[in-house]
Amino acid sequence: MAAPVNEEIQRLCYYNIRPVVFHGYVAPFILIYSAWLYAWTFVYGINDYFEGGLIAFAIVALLQVLTSLFCLWSVDVRCALTCSKVNDPYKAGWVKVVPTPNNGFTEIIKLFHDQSDHGEELWFYFQKTKYIYDKDEKKQFLQVSFPINESIQHYMDWKGYPDDKSLKEVELKYGKNSMIMDIPQFMELFRERATAPFFVFQVFCVGLWCLDEYWYYSVFTLFMLIAFEATLVQQQLRNMAEIRKMGIKPYLIQVYRNKRWIKIMTDELVPGDIVSIVRCQDDRIVPCDLLLLRGPCIVDESMLTGESVPVMKEAVENLDNDHILDTEIDGKLHMLFGGTKVVQHTPPSKTGAGLKATDNGCIAYVLRHSFNTSQGKLLKTILFGVKRMTANSLETFFFILFLLIFAIIAASYVWIKGTEDPNRNRYKLFLECTLILTSVVPPELPIELSLAVNTSLLALTKLYVYCTEPFRIPFAGKVDVCCFDKTGTLTSDSLVVEGVTGLNGEEIVHATEVPITTAQVMASCHSLVHLDDELVGDPLEKATLNAVEWTLTKADSVLPQKKGPQGLKIFHRFHFASALKRMSVICGYTPLGSQNTEYMGTVKGAPETLKLMFINPPANYDEVYLSMARRGARVLALGYKHLGPLSHSQVREIPREEIECDLNFAGFVIISCPLKSDSKSSVKEIINASHHVAMITGDNPLTACHVSKELKMSGKVKILILTSPNALDKDWHWQSIDDKIILPVIPGDLRKSLIDKYDLCLTGEALTYLQTEYPKILKIILPNTKIFARVAPKQKEIIITSLKSYGYTTLMCGDGTNDVGALKHAHVGKCSIISQCSRKIWEEKERKTRGIFFFFILSFCGDASVASPFTSKLSTVVSVCNIIKQGRCTLVTTLQMFKILALNALILAYSQSVLYLDGIKFSDGQATMQGLLLAGCFLFISRSKPLKHLSKERPLPNIFNIYTILTVLLQFSIHFTSLIYLVQQALAYENRKEGEHIDLEAKFKPSILNTTVYIISMSLQVSTFAVNYRGEPFMESLWNNKPLLYSLMVSSGAIVCLASGAIPELGEQFELVELPTELRNNVLMTVAGDILAAFIVDRICRFIFGRGKLRKS
Repeated sequence: MAAPVNEEIQRLCYYNIRPVVFHGYVAPFILIYSAWLYAWTFVYGINDYFEGGLIAFAIVALLQVLTSLFCLWSVDVRCALTCSKVNDPYKAGWVKVVPTPNNGFTEIIKLFHDQSDHGEELWFYFQKTKYIYDKDEKKQFLQVSFPINESIQHYMDWKGYPDDKSLKEVELKYGKNSMIMDIPQFMELFRERATAPFFVFQVFCVGLWCLDEYWYYSVFTLFMLIAFEATLVQQQLRNMAEIRKMGIKPYLIQVYRNKRWIKIMTDELVPGDIVSIVRCQDDRIVPCDLLLLRGPCIVDESMLTGESVPVMKEAVENLDNDHILDTEIDGKLHMLFGGTKVVQHTPPSKTGAGLKATDNGCIAYVLRHSFNTSQGKLLKTILFGVKRMTANSLETFFFILFLLIFAIIAASYVWIKGTEDPNRNRYKLFLECTLILTSVVPPELPIELSLAVNTSLLALTKLYVYCTEPFRIPFAGKVDVCCFDKTGTLTSDSLVVEGVTGLNGEEIVHATEVPITTAQVMASCHSLVHLDDELVGDPLEKATLNAVEWTLTKADSVLPQKKGPQGLKIFHRFHFASALKRMSVICGYTPLGSQNTEYMGTVKGAPETLKLMFINPPANYDEVYLSMARRGARVLALGYKHLGPLSHSQVREIPREEIECDLNFAGFVIISCPLKSDSKSSVKEIINASHHVAMITGDNPLTACHVSKELKMSGKVKILILTSPNALDKDWHWQSIDDKIILPVIPGDLRKSLIDKYDLCLTGEALTYLQTEYPKILKIILPNTKIFARVAPKQKEIIITSLKSYGYTTLMCGDGTNDVGALKHAHVGKCSIISQCSRKIWEEKERKTRGIFFFFILSFCGDASVASPFTSKLSTVVSVCNIIKQGRCTLVTTLQMFKILALNALILAYSQSVLYLDGIKFSDGQATMQGLLLAGCFLFISRSKPLKHLSKERPLPNIFNIYTILTVLLQFSIHFTSLIYLVQQALAYENRKEGEHIDLEAKFKPSILNTTVYIISMSLQVSTFAVNYRGEPFMESLWNNKPLLYSLMVSSGAIVCLASGAIPELGEQFELVELPTELRNNVLMTVAGDILAAFIVDRICRFIFGRGKLRKS
């Protein structure tokens, strides 16, 4: 397979559309119709084969309609039947775009040919993105390139567009800054749904029933289908309207064009514009992705990342001029992303060189706009993201094929037996055979499956869990492995600073009693800022500053609350980077009696990272921090360095590497992070409910192992960590927390010596090592690992995708941007909204909308919630239990629906074949009432509620299993026997003569035979619902599901009344006749025996084969 064009497009094919007459659904059928007409007229004769000719015409017409519909259902078929393929894009008018997996659907798109000064240009739009053909170098279509990888010198020297001509060229290339989603009309969407395969099939069935003179039943079914589809279209339009509101509303902004500052609307911005950014007022947000050239800002990025902590942004004016911009690395500190909010800005210095805006705003350069921004990409994720997973779609198809075998047997029997009589109407016979075949797929199937899922969706909404992909809910019932992020998910956000250790052995010194240098490091090395008289930033840094009893001022100075040491002024920050695992600060103070500022560098970070940077680490360095990490505390190493007097230019230009070397050791700050109140009980419930549980965190492995022990995720006594070569072993090895057990990477018997005896912990480094050196061993170790620590965001994704590839159904629970990949790829991804800003937006949206689907809400809650199919307002693990409970309930409901549908389809196949040839049929009113009863019972089954606690027993994960097939076949054999027996009994009272001709086209007349069959048919329906209702331990029992119980009781009562003739008026209404006493008693006893036998058979099958099993690791 050819390499993908980019992350969104897998491949491109070029086409020209042929004239309509040469389309595959026109030209071949002209020949077929001509051949049919010739054969019917001249070969067989119209009068001799009138019915056969019409049937042949109907078959050809049906094939033509299906062929044309396939052009709507499949882009590949449409291209094959209506287009001619070409290799040269310059000769093509259309392009077929095949996206990469999980990035939307294949489309055929208009290819534009424009003439310019550079010759002919080819371009097209796909998923709101423009692609231009690169004819010079790569000879393929490339996404329009934005100015995002230039040197800092280029950005600082750029003074905006000097004239209108250059501006028009850029507008033509990039377009304007608009994020508008086109909302189609109601009829356009309805037409799309009305031509979907299932709907077309359903309407076809309705047409067949009309031909068979079931008018009431047909109209009722058609109305139900149209109403259901119209409701879905209306909901879809509401969702689209909400998504459209997510775009940025245009507002006036200062922009530097034609060598002067002017005001334009934000939707007129183009890449390369120089703009002035001020504090956002009236809910105005950053209009596109910007590079900050001059002046610092504080930005609330919670709408993109879900993180509640405002972020400091610094201008690039202090960077090296030759530095090439890298949006992935530099973006976190120097870029303002579209969709975020500037909560504070500092005007650039008036004395410095460079542009200054008239409104005293920060100067920024437009890098990307429209759907190419970070917010635009989130919107594209919603509009064109992961394809919705349908519940058991492949199994549903095979299940229908399985039932179709019986339908084909029944239809063949009708055709063979029917054609034995030369007087039989072949048209009516063909119609009946078609009806038998179509009866395998009940028209209410999609409605019934949607009812079950949507009921669960609404139930989850009441528990503050929202779902963007409703058909993932049944997957929650199949989950094998539950993976949890640690920080913020299992542990609380309220941090406690226990003190500082490492200064005097393992003694923990209270934060207020530490040496002055340690206090200075704790007080100055942070990214906290003042915003509206409130201290904002990382909760860990706020806790540290409060513990040491220092205060941060608005001027970026830190002062002790008590008299004593001199305060510090923060001059420059090298912000925390997850790749570096540290941050550093340049701060200074002016000694008493001196006019010169004494500068110092303060550093904090992961102990293992900073160890090599210290000139005087204590001898027991590792022992001290490891002992603290083993008891679950978060440990940060502290260091400082005296820099002496420096000039302002030296402070700005000093590299990070010079600060982060030759440090003096200042101790380890110990921060405890308590578990959330419900974490222990929820994890225990999940483990007891037959699930594997794992923790995936970026935290220290020892801390993660301690939390795992507290939560009892680790069932075994010892945890082994795969460790790189150290003093205990020169090779990679398994090492216990207390260093007492050392094992090689691959012991003699991997399972007996390692997996069965110990719980395992893999670090990110160890995971990379196993991937490289022992990929086959990794397949065994990965599913048996309880703790993954110090893993990067990409590695979280790799863990989840690997487990999926091994056949496990995965659940991932996280809360931050670093969990996005894992949440997106898990079968069930659940994120929590922890940002206060996000919560407010959520609540506002929730008040405005009470719909079933929540695409529009989640876009405001960050990367994690957009990627995650499930999002919870409550940041507790109990929501995972709720999702699994509802998933199991929905899964079991769906499976029992298939059982009921299978039994009904088999009974219908028999009654429409053998009984049809015996002249037995139902009246229009009887068929309608039977359909209403069926719909009512399905409605009440779909509204079943899960139990309050998860059971140890697991549900069966799919339709195809021994239990389902065996119970369906055995129950059908019981119903089949009952039906045959009662038909024989009724025939005895009909006084039919042997060999008597049965007029299959005669109008319906009530008879003993019809009454008997109708009563037994209704009884079998009630029996299938009552017997196959699953109930405990996955959902409330039949006795507690009152609506279904009362529905079955009323139906049973009505059947008894009809059979006994207790209410003659009711029998007349249903066009039934009174049964003879002996036959009536026979019917009632047979029905009772049938229900009892079916119940016993099902329970025996369930006891032996009906228990789901957890996939072994």
